[in-house]
Amino acid sequence: MYTVRRAARTKDTLLGGRLQPVPTIFDKQDSLPRPVRLGLLLLLMYAFFLSITLMGDSFQFFGRGFAEQLLSTTSNPFIGIFIGILATSLVQSSSTTTSMAVGLVAGGALTVAGAIPIIIGANIGTSVTNTLVSLGHVSRPAEFRRAFAAATVHDFFNVMAVVILFPLQLSTNFLGRLSTVLEGWLRNSGGFTLVNPIKLIVDPVAALIARTTGESGTIMLLISIALLFIALRYIIINLKILVVERVEAFFDTILFKTAPRAFLFGVVLTIMVQSSSITTSFAVPLAGAGILTLRQIFPMTLGANLGTTITAMLAALVTGNSAAVTVAFAHILFNVFGIAIIWPLRQFPIYCANAMADLATRSRLVPFVYVTTLFFLIPLTLIYLMG
Repeated sequence: MYTVRRAARTKDTLLGGRLQPVPTIFDKQDSLPRPVRLGLLLLLMYAFFLSITLMGDSFQFFGRGFAEQLLSTTSNPFIGIFIGILATSLVQSSSTTTSMAVGLVAGGALTVAGAIPIIIGANIGTSVTNTLVSLGHVSRPAEFRRAFAAATVHDFFNVMAVVILFPLQLSTNFLGRLSTVLEGWLRNSGGFTLVNPIKLIVDPVAALIARTTGESGTIMLLISIALLFIALRYIIINLKILVVERVEAFFDTILFKTAPRAFLFGVVLTIMVQSSSITTSFAVPLAGAGILTLRQIFPMTLGANLGTTITAMLAALVTGNSAAVTVAFAHILFNVFGIAIIWPLRQFPIYCANAMADLATRSRLVPFVYVTTLFFLIPLTLIYLMG
């Protein structure tokens, strides 16, 4: 276990006999007063809720033909998975992909069965960000090995979860069945009424935009996607400044002292910053500097996967649509079952991450081929061949 003295050095490492700072992706200075940033955050959250409402409304104006075309594209569950991987890899945000899936379901353009594979694929695609972050250490072999292993352990967990659970989902639809039950319990207990105040302030603006655009489904969809990207992007930036930089000093002797504590930290931090990519990328430079071990990082990674599901659930509750809430529950259940199954088997993803890091250290071409192949070439090729 690391000492308090070493933990206090956080982002420092010994280079050339002197203590030198190791830059991280969180070294951005805050120039706005805290009250202003909190107000901006509330405005961005409103834009996020508005984007989900607009997305659902836009598909009601597209007509039956467009919906049937979209449904036929995602009717193959394997294509759905690779769409989820590719879309999330491109936008580097599973929150964006899952929120869009929820919006499509709420608008009737996507079924629950079609949305679940997309959300499963998004789990793999979201790990591209922390893997790319690790490439910033590539010029320092020992440091890069630790950083790359910390990044790819997230990949191997997500791939394992898909390999284990997706065949079970195909054969039994257990995620759809259990999610429907949970959605029924929430609806019958009055859980949907919790979001009525949000709908009251969002719906009038959504209706105004619909009238202004002449109820054009295409324009409304473009506006909703733009709002979604902008809102989530700057929500993450603001939450990162408000939250992450304030907990950075407590990570080793407090936050990562035990595996359950690291797991809980991953859940809470991801809920607060609305991004599993931020949480997992947070650990990469710390691993590279030798501050955290792979065994400390792994449970936090699992917690981040669970914490990121709150975004889809918020989006679903705003729509008030039963099918959308069912999809959000499926996202939660997929991660819960994945964690329950893989945590006892954690030696395997940790071993795979270490082995991949060894390969990447021996050849700098390996990490670039790995990222390009897993997150882009394979999904693109299989979508084309299966489409």
